[in-house]
Amino acid sequence: MEVSSEVRVEEVRMVQLFQDVFPSEIPGFPPAREVEFFIDLHPGTGPISESP
Repeated sequence: MEVSSEVRVEEVRMVQLFQDVFPSEIPGFPPAREVEFFIDLHPGTGPISESP
C-alpha cells in the first residue's frame, strides 16, 4: 500500500462541504513536536468537582 503525505483538497470531505472557508491548497501538516505533558496522580485522591 502506498502512503502519500500530500493531501488534495478534493479528497477532504469537510473541505468539500465548506469550500468558501478553506484555502484552495493545503500547505501540509506541521512538523511533529514532542510535548511534555502529564498529570501527577496521587494514590487515594478522588476527582475534584466544583460548581460554577
